[in-house]
Amino acid sequence: MSLCTAINCMDGRTQLPVNEYLRQLLGVDYVDTITEPGPVRILAEEPDSPATQSILARVEISVAKHGSQCIAIVAHHDCTGNPAPEQRQKDQLLVAREFLRGRHPATKILALWVDAAWSVISVGP
Repeated sequence: MSLCTAINCMDGRTQLPVNEYLRQLLGVDYVDTITEPGPVRILAEEPDSPATQSILARVEISVAKHGSQCIAIVAHHDCTGNPAPEQRQKDQLLVAREFLRGRHPATKILALWVDAAWSVISVGP
């Protein structure tokens, strides 16, 4: 069994496209999904908050107990939990990705954007 982790918005419109994208890209069977409203804002701008600690605890379960091969952090168009403009959210994605790399340096970390057509796009190098 192969598995990855998605830290995604709670917005249900993003779940299926992200999970399908990750399963196809990584060839995994399952995606552990951790949801919060606007998680990129939380991870990028509130690194010491209880919400961040909750996300990190759930990521740790996915990586340490489920054997997750990769962590994807996701932002999306029309996000109510993080109503920032697209470029601001993409900047937050890159900060959040680096934040996660600092905690899981041996794990591949992806930054993903879900656009207005609900297509998933990789952000950054």
